[in-house]
Amino acid sequence: MSKLEKLLSQVVSGRADANIAFADLRRLLLRLGFSERTRGSHHVFSREGIEERINVQESGSKAKPYQVKQVRAVIVKYGLEVNE
Repeated sequence: MSKLEKLLSQVVSGRADANIAFADLRRLLLRLGFSERTRGSHHVFSREGIEERINVQESGSKAKPYQVKQVRAVIVKYGLEVNE
């Protein structure tokens, strides 16, 4: 199991929302096919075929827990997976 697959599993499980590194979550979203637009501290991710926009901000070196929950909701809703 790759590092990104483990991170995806961790995000989907919901056990450690406050302990997800921002850089790792960003890398995961990019690997899932999202494109990124940055405006100040806001990183907005979008993907063709997915109506939701994902807005992620750093809180120190971690992603904000409520934003990890939003990412999880999109991953589960669309059944997204990491393709190596």
